[in-house]
Amino acid sequence: MTDIQQLMSCEKFLNDLIGKLVSIKLKWGMEYKGMLVSRDAYMNFLLTNAEEWTNGVMAGKVGDVLIRCNNVLYVRDLSDEKL
Repeated sequence: MTDIQQLMSCEKFLNDLIGKLVSIKLKWGMEYKGMLVSRDAYMNFLLTNAEEWTNGVMAGKVGDVLIRCNNVLYVRDLSDEKL
């Protein structure tokens, strides 16, 4: 697979997650779970009804949250999982 094909696959994956339940893990260990509202070309993410998780324990509900791209470790689809 070429680099361009991999980039397109990433774009499709992220676009397909809009409107779904996702988990976004940050470099610093925190994880945010919520509905992905939007993202931009820089991979900044907007979640709604988000919860903050640390070490597998929910730290609290944070509502709407904007996550900056340089903090993201990975994004995961949770639409088939129960919280």
